[in-house]
Amino acid sequence: MSTPIDWSRPWLQHLRESGEQVAKSNACGLSLHQALSIVPGTAIRFGPQHALPAGQAYEQFIFETSTVPTRDNLHDFFNGLCWITFPQTKKKLNQLQAAEIAKAGVQPLRGPVRDALTVFDENAAFLIAPQPLWDALLARDWKMLFITLRPLWKDAQLVLFGHALLEKLVYPRKAITAHVYRAQSAMNSIASLGDLDASVAAGLSAGGLAAKPFTPLPVLGVPGWWLENENFSFYEDSTVFRPIQTTKTRSVSQKPLPNPLI
Repeated sequence: MSTPIDWSRPWLQHLRESGEQVAKSNACGLSLHQALSIVPGTAIRFGPQHALPAGQAYEQFIFETSTVPTRDNLHDFFNGLCWITFPQTKKKLNQLQAAEIAKAGVQPLRGPVRDALTVFDENAAFLIAPQPLWDALLARDWKMLFITLRPLWKDAQLVLFGHALLEKLVYPRKAITAHVYRAQSAMNSIASLGDLDASVAAGLSAGGLAAKPFTPLPVLGVPGWWLENENFSFYEDSTVFRPIQTTKTRSVSQKPLPNPLI
């Protein structure tokens, strides 16, 4: 893995210590799975991709062996860092995946629970913020969220979890959007990453995730995360900062149009 990573980015600070260590070990000749395995306190094993038997589901293999098959690429680099940083949440996601596979096997279509688990694992973020910011985010009132309530962001923290999301942000683009998940604690105050990990893991369930408890957030809109958002015209791009879509329904008294095929 030779991709340069700018560890000064604000969205990487929670991964910086372990990330720099793994990247350095990898650059010195260790394979990525070896470099991840020697991080102190790692609660999961990492192995080469070829350890995954042909035909076996990736998540089922992790569940049965406590070993994460790892390729030498940026995607699996961030996946490994997330296993190291959020071990309880990653383990709970894996348990839920394995339970769904045990019930239905590996199907061409994942189903609502496995779909939601995948979205969570690949693209989730956690927001610790005062209630007014939450209200504005859920309403997708971007002007309120990022301009009117901008001073409140000093009391907020966005923590990125999804490894595909982190991979995309190595090359930041305005349109990159996280699926923000709100844990049962409402995440108004979290003392440490360990507390955050425990809180999120405790709140995860198949039924809860099937309801897709996510809300979109273009991450480069966060104050202090991207210089361009200091100019508030940044938020006027409706292709990125989209309003909630409303579905128009036909009045029950309106007669249906005739079907020309009848």
